[in-house]
Amino acid sequence: MKILRLKKNREFKRVFEKGGYCADGRLTLYILKNGLNDNYYGVSAGKKIGNSVERNRVKRLIREAIRRNAHLTAPGFDIVVLARPGIKGEPLGSIERSFARLLKRGRAYAEDNT
Repeated sequence: MKILRLKKNREFKRVFEKGGYCADGRLTLYILKNGLNDNYYGVSAGKKIGNSVERNRVKRLIREAIRRNAHLTAPGFDIVVLARPGIKGEPLGSIERSFARLLKRGRAYAEDNT
């Protein structure tokens, strides 16, 4: 399944400014309703994560966690996932669990809205 992505800086800014957020030791999720039937995801990893190789690996892992768990997200959200320094060295499974837990906390979990 193809994941729709936020790519432009203004798209990220809109979610940061107007959306709510929730965080744990690995990830921060910014969530904003978009009024559409699709979800759009953005991924970012800052310099505190490490050099470009480490940041890109973390972003790949986060995108894979999103791909595997996209069915858990209720339709109609823009979601930006920020990596936190605690994510370094974490396996994919723990990133997936963290993502699902934050979806529930941010009220974007599919079962919450049915």
